[in-house]
Amino acid sequence: MKKIYSYGKGVISYRDQGKGKVIVLVHGYLETSEIWTGFARKLAESFRVISVDLPGHGGSDIYSDVHTVEFMATVIRDLTEDTGIGKIFLAGHSMGGYVALAFADLYPEKLTGYCLFHSHPFADTPEVIKRRKMEIRLIQAGKWNMFFSDSIQKMFASKNLEKFKAELQHSKEISSTIPGEAIISVLNGMMARPSRLPVMEEGRIPLLWILGAMDNYINCEQIQGRVRLPGNAELCVLPDSGHMGFVEEEEHSLKVLAEFVNKCS
Repeated sequence: MKKIYSYGKGVISYRDQGKGKVIVLVHGYLETSEIWTGFARKLAESFRVISVDLPGHGGSDIYSDVHTVEFMATVIRDLTEDTGIGKIFLAGHSMGGYVALAFADLYPEKLTGYCLFHSHPFADTPEVIKRRKMEIRLIQAGKWNMFFSDSIQKMFASKNLEKFKAELQHSKEISSTIPGEAIISVLNGMMARPSRLPVMEEGRIPLLWILGAMDNYINCEQIQGRVRLPGNAELCVLPDSGHMGFVEEEEHSLKVLAEFVNKCS
């Protein structure tokens, strides 16, 4: 069920379904909470699942021209606290993973565990910053469609494009609902974020790291070599997925996530 949380001078929209241990799902770049619909529905058969629209996305208002990952993490902290929810398990997809890492850094006492879905702890490289600035210029020039379609298509493994044609089209439709100024806000926020490799490696909170073997954005093998996972972390590589494992290998993702959440107290 879609709910509204009054926050500051605006509102934050979120979906709340199911009962049991609380899992909060955080969407990625060019997405809204709608991207989780099918996955969240199945997850809610065993858990209470909250899917948040990050500021400027879905039914949530824009708060600034820079939405830092720390600000977005604080929104989630405040929402869960003000609605009487205790500890949560936080799962973030791509950009949502940056938010999850910021949350683990700032509010570790609020977490039972967290999951990075096709995400990583590193700050933007100069090359990535250059690309993000180019995207901002295209949006400001009213030419955002020039990168939207290609960016979203690359989210899926090449071999899965035909199989998930409907899901790909749905992703494109979701992205088209996000205002340009909201996209610029999170692009600015992502460029400003620091590396959180120490957070990931120190092992204060149980971590599930899910990667796709065919990811066009994250080199699966290379990224694993840059992180020393602690003993309370688990790595899952989805062999037939790109950057959208919860769609491309939904059942596998559900099983791995559910098993890990149940191990976290």
